[in-house]
Amino acid sequence: MVRKASAVWNGSLKEGKGTISTESGVLSNSQYSFSTRFENGKGTNPEELIAAAHAGCYSMALSAQLGNAGITPQSLETTASVTLEKLDSGFTVTKVHLDLTARIPGVDKAAFDKAAADAKAGCPISKLLKAEITLTTTLLAESATSA
Repeated sequence: MVRKASAVWNGSLKEGKGTISTESGVLSNSQYSFSTRFENGKGTNPEELIAAAHAGCYSMALSAQLGNAGITPQSLETTASVTLEKLDSGFTVTKVHLDLTARIPGVDKAAFDKAAADAKAGCPISKLLKAEITLTTTLLAESATSA
């Protein structure tokens, strides 16, 4: 399976602008620039896209791990925080922190912890990154009720 995305850049690093598009069309000429990457400009940036990819990949990998253990989650909400630092060798993604809130009524905590760790190690995006990857989990075992 091959997935494609494209980027177009026009101009110098600080004054130029670019667009990113995906084969699926979900992103279509989405703006990115120096200011969207290093300041607070409107648009996206590569690190934000990596965070989105990692959060989605991890959630799906955890769902698969839980399913293999006979567990069906009510919900899995993952936030990925990507850290970009300037090192002697240049800008580098050094860390990704995954923050998971899982709602799984009646789940065995040890089985959940094993599935969460296995998903972190086995997610294809985790395998791709050379950065340190950390994980914090919050397990909500009770089902949500309306008042």
